[in-house]
Amino acid sequence: MKTFILSFLLISIALGLNAQQRDLNFYIEKAKTNSPLINKNRNENRLVSLDLQQINSVLCKPEINVVSGVMFAPIISHDNNTNHFEFVSEGAGSYSGYDLAGTDGGQYKAAVSVRQPLLAGSKLRTYSSKAGISGQINDNNIALTINEVEQVVRYQYILCERSKVLTDHSFKLLNELQEHLKIMQKLVENAVYRQTDQILLQIEVQNYHAEYKSFEAEYLSNLYDLNLICGIKDTGRIVLQDINLTIAPIKNHKSGFLTSFRLDSLNIVADQAISELKYKPQLDLYADAGMNAVYLPAFNRLGFSTGLTFNWNIFDGRQREIQRAKSAINIETIEFEKNHFMTQNEINKNKILNQVEATDQKMVLVNQQMQQYDILKDTYSRELSQGEVSVMDFKNLLRDIAAKKQELIQLSMERQILINSYNYLNY
Repeated sequence: MKTFILSFLLISIALGLNAQQRDLNFYIEKAKTNSPLINKNRNENRLVSLDLQQINSVLCKPEINVVSGVMFAPIISHDNNTNHFEFVSEGAGSYSGYDLAGTDGGQYKAAVSVRQPLLAGSKLRTYSSKAGISGQINDNNIALTINEVEQVVRYQYILCERSKVLTDHSFKLLNELQEHLKIMQKLVENAVYRQTDQILLQIEVQNYHAEYKSFEAEYLSNLYDLNLICGIKDTGRIVLQDINLTIAPIKNHKSGFLTSFRLDSLNIVADQAISELKYKPQLDLYADAGMNAVYLPAFNRLGFSTGLTFNWNIFDGRQREIQRAKSAINIETIEFEKNHFMTQNEINKNKILNQVEATDQKMVLVNQQMQQYDILKDTYSRELSQGEVSVMDFKNLLRDIAAKKQELIQLSMERQILINSYNYLNY
């Protein structure tokens, strides 16, 4: 047993010296870098910018097209009491085939056309406003995602920290018990204690070792989960730095959560403004140049044309009023959800603050008990060295102290978890 404990201690020290030390900020930055949601929203901002450029091209830039087409309308002419096929007719009085008045015997067109929208400035400003709001929504989504990522990473980090502290505490108890076992061995040799007392203490050492291995396995499992959340492939030995979260002060500016409600309302207003665009007059300048002929084309049919087109939606069955009513209802829904969220958020934060206060009170009581236990352990240790205390009583005392210490660690970590939740809600 001596050899085992010594080897175990040396291996642990070696691992600790070779292990990498990382803090909470390292994992938070890794999680933000590797977050698919954050990356998606950043790309959404890039798409918004490209969409606006595309709309600008549609509304303000000229559209140039090449238009061409050939149509043949052959007939069978019956003029002059003869029947003969005319692939391209220049006119016939009696014939079989399509009506020449409708086809002109054929059509031949090859031209370049240009369409330039006019009076598009107000429309572009409307779309620009929509793009600006979409960009703000994406930026706010990034901020909310970062807040959520930080909350998740902090929570998992606390679980790792709890496992690490429990592991360290278990290892410390294991060493202390081993020292008492050495004293017990000498007392057994001097016939102060029986051999069964030594065996009982050896079994307890084995129990503490099993508990230690259990905490260590839990720590490694939690660490793997932390790496999974943060997108870290590293499987090396890691030593986490201690953390001590504090309650964030109440912010004077508006909550990031409330910002999302405000932007959602503005987005509905922007969508309504875009839907109103189809009721504005549309004026386009057009022009084309090339060949446009019937019958057989010739060079004297080359030319150009230009003009204006005007379009204005006067009535569409009251769709405009219906869409406005729908937008107003959607805004009312968002307002109701915002008020509900504010109420729930305030209740949850007050609940967490009360839980933190209750946890602090419990920790004060447990610390007082730990002080009494420390005095009792010192007394039992002296009496054990003199053979004046039952080994069973001493073993039970150590087990009670270990349980109370674990309770204190659990309370401390629960307090950190509560503060983490409060800071998330207080964003």
